[in-house]
Amino acid sequence: MTLEQLKTFLWVARLGGVRRASAQMHVSQPAVTARLHALEDALQVRLFERTHRGMALTREGDLLRGYAEQIVFVQEEIRARVGSPTGWEGLFRLGASETVAETWLPRFLEQMSHTYPRLDLDLTVDISVNLREALMARQLDLAFLMGPVSAFNVDNLALPSFELRWYRAPGGPAPDFLRVPVISYARNTRPYREVVAELGRRHGPGVRVYSCASLSASIQMIAAGIGVGLIPVALAQDRVAARTLEEFDPGWAPAPLDFTASWLAEPRNALAERCAHLAAEVALATA
Repeated sequence: MTLEQLKTFLWVARLGGVRRASAQMHVSQPAVTARLHALEDALQVRLFERTHRGMALTREGDLLRGYAEQIVFVQEEIRARVGSPTGWEGLFRLGASETVAETWLPRFLEQMSHTYPRLDLDLTVDISVNLREALMARQLDLAFLMGPVSAFNVDNLALPSFELRWYRAPGGPAPDFLRVPVISYARNTRPYREVVAELGRRHGPGVRVYSCASLSASIQMIAAGIGVGLIPVALAQDRVAARTLEEFDPGWAPAPLDFTASWLAEPRNALAERCAHLAAEVALATA
């Protein structure tokens, strides 16, 4: 019985099948199956039985799961508290919203590469709702998104928020929201819902809203005079200084965008936890 066999057993138990465990662990399905068979041979019991919903634990498998969780937790504690950070290796899957990617993410990646020189990185930049789904599906180890993620098995660490203000192309007249389109975040986001609701309350149903999933494209559209929109101040400052954007005040703005570093707490991922705290330090230093 080996540690790799126990880890493989846990992933199959958590995800309910060999295929999902194989994708999560980045090993072949035959390798996962071989480890399970070797573990069952070592213990002389069956650990799983197949059902119409996937692989379910037997009584012996359920008993083993408790012990295996403790063993893997102790290994993570030893690695986190005793081992050197330079010893971490393998693939780390990181997700980030475009707001983060356009601000402090490069600095974080620089620090992460210095601290964990043997890690390989798989970076996904997407809207927060998609990052949340990927995190819950165990396709990401850590996500920087508009949070927190409200799930019992997710840990969230607060990151600095982003203040939103209204911007337009320079030199134009005061915008009329009933004539000038409002360029907003993607439809399935909290900022979009808040903006649409407030615009409807203040100006009625005649406001045109252009939703856009790309923040950089939205900024270009605003700078080109296609419409007006809300942009994080951190992203607009340099453009205002360069006179490609101009701030205006219609008398209201949505609440700041709250971000978190979020990761799955079960099983414990000490590397994700460490990187979340590193991200918080970098984000705070560059805020």
